[in-house]
Amino acid sequence: MQINILDDRLRFPDPLLANAEGLVGIGGDLSAPRLLLAYRSGIFPWTADPVTWWSPDPRAIFELDRFHVSRSLARAMRARAFQITLNKAFREVMEGCAAPAPGRRSTWISPEFIEAYTELHQLGHAHSLESWRGDSLVGGIYGVTIGSFFAGESMFHRASNASKIALYYLVQHLQKWNFDLFDIQMLTPITARLGGITIARAEYLRRLAAAIEKPSTADWSPAITEPIHPIS
Repeated sequence: MQINILDDRLRFPDPLLANAEGLVGIGGDLSAPRLLLAYRSGIFPWTADPVTWWSPDPRAIFELDRFHVSRSLARAMRARAFQITLNKAFREVMEGCAAPAPGRRSTWISPEFIEAYTELHQLGHAHSLESWRGDSLVGGIYGVTIGSFFAGESMFHRASNASKIALYYLVQHLQKWNFDLFDIQMLTPITARLGGITIARAEYLRRLAAAIEKPSTADWSPAITEPIHPIS
């Protein structure tokens, strides 16, 4: 199958024309307008040199009302070992996601991605939740928002359960503000255990189209967060 080569024009091929691996096209840049158009189109970037654009089938999501809290995660939350904040350290969360970790020498999150998504954050379209132990950042998650759609990009931890607890708080935040779609791109063993599922790309695109058109009044001001349904 022929792969589409993108040029300077701000447009994407139909994601339904992606190849078997989900590759939609190669080229273009990581500018904010192009990134936002990509997410609106059901497409996301995965490499920076060259820039590659993807729309896998099936697509992984979290249904917000079906997030699974295991007994061990519930115990960790009750211990209140971490303080969870919103948009306090966006760039640092991305750097944590990009850093080497046990079993992972490198990630797709290059310096180009950090610069591009930090710009999206400054424009109000990318957000983070952070887990702190004292003054130390020990975990976090970040993603992109358009309307009532949230695209989870990556998370990291330097202490057990730090990223999962930040993710739980994120799910609670999205529920509070009536988000309709939480995209996690592709299912992993960790997200599957937390309740992630896959749906057909065509169904994902239908739900995405509705979610991005639904205005959101969500408050993403930097703050210390509390869940709307605390673990007792």
